[in-house]
Amino acid sequence: MRFGRVPLSEALGAILAHSVSTPGGRLRKGKVLDGDDLATLAAAGQTNPIVARLDAGDIEENAAAARLAAALCGDGLARRDAFTGRANLHAEGPGLLRIDRAAIAAVNAIDPMITVATLPEWQRMAPGTMAATVKIIAYGVSKRALSAACEAGAGALSRAVPALSKAELIVTTLDAAAEAPGVDAVVDRLRRLDVTVSTRQVPHDADALAAALADGHAPLRLILTASATSDPRDVGPTALGQAGGVLTRFGMPVDPGNLLFLGTLGADAVIGLPGCARSPALNGADWVLERIVCGVPVESADIAAMGVGGLLKEIPTRPQPRERRR
Repeated sequence: MRFGRVPLSEALGAILAHSVSTPGGRLRKGKVLDGDDLATLAAAGQTNPIVARLDAGDIEENAAAARLAAALCGDGLARRDAFTGRANLHAEGPGLLRIDRAAIAAVNAIDPMITVATLPEWQRMAPGTMAATVKIIAYGVSKRALSAACEAGAGALSRAVPALSKAELIVTTLDAAAEAPGVDAVVDRLRRLDVTVSTRQVPHDADALAAALADGHAPLRLILTASATSDPRDVGPTALGQAGGVLTRFGMPVDPGNLLFLGTLGADAVIGLPGCARSPALNGADWVLERIVCGVPVESADIAAMGVGGLLKEIPTRPQPRERRR
């Protein structure tokens, strides 16, 4: 692509690089100049406009953006029409953004004029959420570079859709007559992913909790204890073991969310929620809960890797803030 000032005699079919005010109105940047535009520029005294001219081996910005977005777009995402060198991908329904990180890095390394920006990996999306944007920075890019980008990024973005439709929330209480707080926040999290939730309340006792777990049938069981789970031998993990389950992880390097535990009960997943799950604010439990609902395996090593970026916004109502008040 050639860029710079040219005499009007060479500007026919070129792309106007910067908007120009004329007595008859404004000619917008990005406009492909026709004969009438040249006459308008001449009347305004603009005899040497700044333009971009594509070479035979180039493809214009909108066509390039659309082609790359189509290549990147995997299952569960939809591409919208390109404009000003930009094409966006949006979620077609609820779920998590699945990213081939190496592929996106490869695309962005091919040509500085070709860029792809995405939401963070495993970001929860609602229907219509913008998952990624493709932007061609220049008015055109070489077909060769674009082809390489399309090949490198083929299918790199997709949506992990909810794989579970039912969950059970077991809440322990110290006072059977009192209504446990925070249930609505947990239920809302699941409903955002089209999961139906049943809830039950039991005493804060390992035997009672174990019986409730064993009596459950949902593929996902959630435990929200009246008192924070502070040890693998505490009420929640102990009840999981008594019910015949296996504790696979206690604690996580995400704050808020440190006191989460994860396990299995037969083929079903069990999550011991940290107390911060009572708040609708983002916490570590969201990252584990959302992946399991969407069928993304979560092992102990996956949780261990969540520490980078795991310092989340403090919850104002937190009983023990990170820093002491002075």
